[in-house]
Amino acid sequence: MTQTKPTVLNISQNYYIRGGSDRIFFATTDLLKKRGHDVIPFTAADPRNEPTEWAAYFPVAANFERPGPIDLLRFIYSMPAVRAIRKQISDHKPNIAHLHTYYGKLTGSILAPLKKAGIPIVQTLHDYKLICPVSLLVSNNQFCEACRGHQFWQAIPRRCNRNSFARTLLSVTECYISRFLGSVNAIGHFIAVSDFVRKKMLDHGIPAEKISTIHNYIDASGIEPTHRPGEYFLYFGRLERLKGVFTLVEAAAPVTQTPLLIVGDGAARNELAQSIARKNLKHIKLLGFKRGAELEQLIKDSICTLLPSEWYEPFPTTVLESFAHARPVIASSIGGITEMITHGVNGFLVETGNIEAMREKMAWMAENPCKAVEMGMAGRKKVEAIFGPEAHYEKLLRVYQRYL
Repeated sequence: MTQTKPTVLNISQNYYIRGGSDRIFFATTDLLKKRGHDVIPFTAADPRNEPTEWAAYFPVAANFERPGPIDLLRFIYSMPAVRAIRKQISDHKPNIAHLHTYYGKLTGSILAPLKKAGIPIVQTLHDYKLICPVSLLVSNNQFCEACRGHQFWQAIPRRCNRNSFARTLLSVTECYISRFLGSVNAIGHFIAVSDFVRKKMLDHGIPAEKISTIHNYIDASGIEPTHRPGEYFLYFGRLERLKGVFTLVEAAAPVTQTPLLIVGDGAARNELAQSIARKNLKHIKLLGFKRGAELEQLIKDSICTLLPSEWYEPFPTTVLESFAHARPVIASSIGGITEMITHGVNGFLVETGNIEAMREKMAWMAENPCKAVEMGMAGRKKVEAIFGPEAHYEKLLRVYQRYL
């Protein structure tokens, strides 16, 4: 094994795709394997997991649906995860551990076995968990940074986790214990998925020498870009209030000449469906969760995709997927999104929560289908030039080599 081809223990919560961080977890595995690395996945056991020869190593995790006392303990410290990662390390002796989203199901309990084995650790930061007990820098649908200075207890009176005292107390407890277990000190280097995320981490006390930016990537080489005008607007992603889906419905309500297709699932799905039905918005369709070829075809046939987020999106993969298919994006001017979309070139940036601005840009796209195609092609060129696999791999390998 040469130093430039280390065996990587790739760690995350899920071995199935639930959100953007899961896509990047799988994409990292593919990226490394194609360049000659041995990659060992380590996630929690789950019936939704993709089939894998590594499943026997995956530990049982806390039950988030019907938690009992043991699940509350496992959410904070998981002995099954400790035993499983010790066996994984003993059997396969990885050279470096690459963490993604590991808290909750695996917990900070996995850090000590890695350190004891002398395995360097890097982590990709897909959210704000290091500095916010609920990961979002949002409290009760308002931007919030009250926990600055590691004062995580500030979340308790605010009931930041679903307006629940008990849930918030558990999140705060987990945050303090995770710090104690090494969520900052045990990690050799943090990889921020955008400059915005890096700046937030620096603002909250993460040392500058411990964090660098490596933007998420997409391999567009196998995706044929679309040159024809689309037929409808498309939103695809989680159906959560913070994703701006209710703002989007309000913006699209009078734009009846162009359908809006909403793809995804989440906590707000039923409320969203009720709102659409109550207002008799027949041009807005909820299609549920889609993936693979079916989702790709929906993107290809759209005029543009929409991302009206109302939280600090770190670096959404939905924008990369849209650009790869040569579809422009209308999105909130917030978080890492501003590092992806160049206003008027490959999409439009609108003020967060501004219904009129979103509606105006949607109408422009519908009225200028050929220009929308040109903007989509500009997006495609951007992912090929900046957000492709080669640039990502070179930066990632440089981080690995610092710690090997």
